[in-house]
Amino acid sequence: MAAEVLAAGGAKVTVFDAMPSVGRKFLLAGVGGMNITHSEAIGPFLGRYGARAETLAPLINAFTPDQLRNWIHDLGIETFVGTSGRVFPKEMKAAPLLRAWLHRLKDAGVTVEVRHRWLGWGDEAGSLRFATPAGEITLNADAVVLAMGGGSWSRLGSDGAWVPLLAEKGVHVAALQPSNCGFDLPWSTFFAEKHAGAPLKSVAVSYTDARGATTVKPGEFVVTATGVEGSLIYAFSAAIRDRIAAQGSATIYVDLLPGRSLERVQTEVAIPRGSRSLASHLQSKLGLTGVKAGLLREVLSKEEMADPTRLARTIKALPLKLIAPRPLDEAISSAGGVRFDALDHNLMLRALPGVFCAGEMLDWEAPTGGYLLTACFASGRAAGAGVLHWLGAGRT
Repeated sequence: MAAEVLAAGGAKVTVFDAMPSVGRKFLLAGVGGMNITHSEAIGPFLGRYGARAETLAPLINAFTPDQLRNWIHDLGIETFVGTSGRVFPKEMKAAPLLRAWLHRLKDAGVTVEVRHRWLGWGDEAGSLRFATPAGEITLNADAVVLAMGGGSWSRLGSDGAWVPLLAEKGVHVAALQPSNCGFDLPWSTFFAEKHAGAPLKSVAVSYTDARGATTVKPGEFVVTATGVEGSLIYAFSAAIRDRIAAQGSATIYVDLLPGRSLERVQTEVAIPRGSRSLASHLQSKLGLTGVKAGLLREVLSKEEMADPTRLARTIKALPLKLIAPRPLDEAISSAGGVRFDALDHNLMLRALPGVFCAGEMLDWEAPTGGYLLTACFASGRAAGAGVLHWLGAGRT
């Protein structure tokens, strides 16, 4: 995005990528459907960025989700709005969009160099060191845009290796942390072996934050061998991660039957079951089988299972004590990065005039749903515009 803005402004632009081809993490985002942005009103949209909403607002207001869709349409890619409000390319794939985009950049005169891994700065002021298949080289540029990614998916290039390079130059960098991630909890061996990989569908999760505000979201997630992951967990991941860091654990509550009231569940559970087993009774009266039934036995003792009131309350609010986020490299995205107080309003590093930053390497995070890509695009355009302003202003 920065390259496109710069080329349109008359700059000679080279894009360096450490990988054998560009856009590998972009292509990964397209696996299972390329969720490019979201169609909700701009107010709620900006609210998805939490503590960074006010900081990111000028960038996103300058390149809104609607403008992003129009930009995609100009590349010849049609989009549509899904039932959840998420926006996708009509073909649900990232590759056609990336091909069209790279073609347009080439026509604009942008040069792309792959297998060039940035190693930091050289001995001369402003010089850049790169590792290439032919050995290390040093290049000079009038301005630099760093879009190094966060710390997740290192095999695709986002390995966080840039953090010490900037830190040693006096740039304030917040520690990289997992975002939109799964969490560990101490399953019993029996439960983990029997139910790992099982999806928990048609459930709701409630979480009470440090201020005492409770949020309830419906959806689904997956039981893993070590804990839980999936879209419903990711929706709470930032708050859960921060609570664990502060207190050592965080508890969520799972409603296994969100379509039924507690009173109705209590009535069904209390019906005499005669010679039927409790498992058969729960299946016939409430449809609780498989991993949902397994969860009840995981958190309740045999005596507690036999108590209709306790059982009904647990069906409607089953506690899961989460003790650790999964490793950063497993996360969909990362939090932390270059702090905004290290940047001016054009995204230029105060400690390194002429060096700009964009994308996930900045200190912000957002849930899945198109918000991550939208902010990356918007910050890239802002950095490109910032470079043009800086060069045009005589590099003051």
